[in-house]
Amino acid sequence: MGEVPDPQPGPGEAVLELHYAALNPADRYLAEGQYPAKPAIPHILGRDGFGTVAAVGADVRDVRVGDRRAVLRGETGVSKPGTFARRVVVPAQDLVEAPPSWSEAESASATLVYLTALQALNQWGELPPSVVLITGASGGVGVAATQLGAALGHTIIGLSRSEEKAKRLRELGAAAVFDPENADWRKQLKEFLKDKRVDLAIDNIGGPLFADVIETLGMWGKVSVVGRLAGPVPDFNTSTLLFRRIRIGGVAVGTYSNPEARTAWQKIMNLLSRTGAKPLVDHVFKFAELPQAFDRLKHGPMGKVVIDVKSA
Repeated sequence: MGEVPDPQPGPGEAVLELHYAALNPADRYLAEGQYPAKPAIPHILGRDGFGTVAAVGADVRDVRVGDRRAVLRGETGVSKPGTFARRVVVPAQDLVEAPPSWSEAESASATLVYLTALQALNQWGELPPSVVLITGASGGVGVAATQLGAALGHTIIGLSRSEEKAKRLRELGAAAVFDPENADWRKQLKEFLKDKRVDLAIDNIGGPLFADVIETLGMWGKVSVVGRLAGPVPDFNTSTLLFRRIRIGGVAVGTYSNPEARTAWQKIMNLLSRTGAKPLVDHVFKFAELPQAFDRLKHGPMGKVVIDVKSA
């Protein structure tokens, strides 16, 4: 914990007084030097947050003091100070409204995972109803991809080691959930799909599981790579890609321009309104418990890990 001067908004910027902020694996990667961004040190982490606009700079027209907003995406928490603080300066164009039916903690945890999930689903073009396999399905992006994929009409297959989490994923829209530590999970999946194969895999895990994921894909199968929670992929045989013309692509919401991100956010809002789905918060920690929150993130939450910044 430390003290820094209160941030002041420049032209086109707003100061957001944080109520809640959410953790992402990318925050840990950056802290551990495994992320390409090189912010000035000391650096304040945190990309997701929700709060009240406390001040605005010159040339800001669409946001006013007193507005309640969430941080959409941008350089907040990456190259610039982030949301693990009582106040943060954000370009006003990077602030969006959240549905009034969402709690503040839900609103703080939504933007990055839903944007990531939508990009993972649509980066190959908008798919017709397809079979979508999601590894690490109980994590933040996994839950978001399950909800959005179900709203888009896809058959969602989740991978989770916990039966309790598997039950929750089925409630959220997954057609089936398998345990990747069960040696027969691919056989069980094949029996469930019958004459179908996986069209798209959203991989949050990497590691040894990646080769098994490739084996589930059908002709022209695709993989959207979101994370690497299990580390590097060992001894990967590229010949497994050849005869089914499999494509692998990385997901990075940082490549969205602001107009693209705002368009995607509106599409997300429309999709979630169809089903009534909302962000899933695993646990809310007090602000001073941020190290414990990171520990919870490391050990596999069901949804998002959030900190209550107002408790500071």
